[in-house]
Amino acid sequence: MAQNVIDLKVYDSKDFPAYLPKLNKLYDDLFAGGKGFRAKLIRMMSSHLSLNGDSEHLLAQTIEFIHNASLLHDDLIDRSELRRGKTAAWLKYRPEYAVLAGDYLLARVMVNLSGHGNIKLVQYTAEVISDLLEGEWLQDSVVGDYFVNLEQLDRIHNLKTASLFKWCIRAPFIAKERYDLELHQILEEMGTLLGLLFQRSDDLLDFDIRNEEGKAILGDLKSGYLNSFGAFASRYCERSHQEMDAIVKSHDLNEFYQALGGKNKFDELVLAFDEKNKGLIQMYDHHLERLRKHLLPGEEKLIEQLRPLTEILYWRRKPS
Repeated sequence: MAQNVIDLKVYDSKDFPAYLPKLNKLYDDLFAGGKGFRAKLIRMMSSHLSLNGDSEHLLAQTIEFIHNASLLHDDLIDRSELRRGKTAAWLKYRPEYAVLAGDYLLARVMVNLSGHGNIKLVQYTAEVISDLLEGEWLQDSVVGDYFVNLEQLDRIHNLKTASLFKWCIRAPFIAKERYDLELHQILEEMGTLLGLLFQRSDDLLDFDIRNEEGKAILGDLKSGYLNSFGAFASRYCERSHQEMDAIVKSHDLNEFYQALGGKNKFDELVLAFDEKNKGLIQMYDHHLERLRKHLLPGEEKLIEQLRPLTEILYWRRKPS
């Protein structure tokens, strides 16, 4: 099988059976073009914790397998036709194959981790996969609910998006058999905040805010899903049922602007949303300083590596 083109080498031809060529081709399509951000985060964490190469590879591979499995399932549930600029797997290979391919990735995760011999890591990973599935159920329950609030969406995003970020920063410590309760509470809080910031930033892309990657405009809204910025904006403006109807039926951004009260009002709401999320960034920085006292000599540089993540994930500023 061809090497993953995100060039993180999280899998090779030995990971999937050669006698399943369609599965291999589907994975070639799926992994190609991915940013591999979560695997990079694992490697950054691992390097500062002096995790051995085999363990680092296992963790990087695990998070990419879980993340891509979730994409296979999400695209099918949402009926998203594109993934990373290409035809989504459920559409190209049939829905049944997309489901099987996602399930197989999750199965390989548990097989691979079991061989590592750290039962706490296996258990935590199983919990994260369970969280992802619960989050998907909850998200599906709010499709078409145009009065969903930010707190409800945060609960969903904590289960879906944030669970993977939490795993990235906790799993390397677990692999090193560092089980201090306060340490993991801090890491849990940090991962939660990173996940929420990433999701809220991703939701802004839907309204063409800091949308350098060219995400489809109003894609969430047209799929019947009021995302975090949409929920914030509509609640901020205290829209009636009739006014909400105009918002959710917007065909383009100009109609959305008008439904909110004009472009100036929209810009004001974006600034208010950014201001709200600055509070999450400040909280993240607070927990980052708390983390310092739990690090061993030689691990302090991890703090400075973790600090810019809010700039990258929320403000979408490319790392220097």
